[in-house]
Amino acid sequence: MNTNSNSYTIIYAAVMVVIVAFLLAFVNSSLRDTQTKNIELDTKKQILASLGIRGIADAEAEYNKVVKAHMLVQADGSLQTYDDTKGFVTNFERDYKENQNNHLFVCEVDGTTKYVIPVYGVGLWGSIWGYVALNDDKTTIYGTYFAHASETPGLGAEIAGEKFQSAFKNKKVLKGDSIAIGVEKRVQPEDVPYQVDGISGSTITSKGVDAMLKQSMSGYNQFLISQQ
Repeated sequence: MNTNSNSYTIIYAAVMVVIVAFLLAFVNSSLRDTQTKNIELDTKKQILASLGIRGIADAEAEYNKVVKAHMLVQADGSLQTYDDTKGFVTNFERDYKENQNNHLFVCEVDGTTKYVIPVYGVGLWGSIWGYVALNDDKTTIYGTYFAHASETPGLGAEIAGEKFQSAFKNKKVLKGDSIAIGVEKRVQPEDVPYQVDGISGSTITSKGVDAMLKQSMSGYNQFLISQQ
């Protein structure tokens, strides 16, 4: 075959594309289990972070020690054990949209019960998500963890900083029977128990966090107001 012909060039390029595509598919398939495990471990680290447990060498072991039960909150506020044979959930927003599942993690820290609720929403440029840890009274916040996909560094991205997250500690979740926890640009004195100051220069991301908290946690309202 004439190696200088157009047909040779086309055939050579086609063969190379097929070979590269096969290799990429093979590598992706080979690493899929490892990738899945890494995503699961990262999710568990985020749950622990909402409880103030960060920088642990063996996060898997710590998660198994701290998290006592993975539950689903029913419409009436009752709890149902999550069927873990379906796999560990890492995208709580998608699972809610597809299966209407409101996940709840029952934890124990220093001998006291804590409840961790996943939250998810939209910031200025993309998805934001996190976890809210409640004390055993189910009405005050023990800790939070927030993350983002693409918020602006130094502005909206500050939701991932401990300074912003720590401001939620001891805030009240409910005002009467309604979700009141949120973020405001200028918190009024009467709202101090329920609100956190928004990030300066990041109005849209702050509003996104506020909407995320209210919308995500509204599905847990009956559980939060119940006395169980």
